[in-house]
Amino acid sequence: MTMREALEQAMRMPEGETFRRLHDSGLALADQDSMAQAIHDVYCGITADHDHPNDKDRDQARAMLEALQKHAPQPQG
Repeated sequence: MTMREALEQAMRMPEGETFRRLHDSGLALADQDSMAQAIHDVYCGITADHDHPNDKDRDQARAMLEALQKHAPQPQG
């Protein structure tokens, strides 16, 4: 099951509706791969000497996600 499918199943919304609502609210759902690609797109851009995220991009993505998780509201349990 993909991350998208799991989230939509957990929220019990029609397919695509969960992500549309998140996007419309200005939010994004990211994992290390999508964050690495975004970092590559923003910081390397068209002048990059490589086409895809490299190890540095992936390391930055991992650090960014860890920082986001640190500052995000924690689930109540």
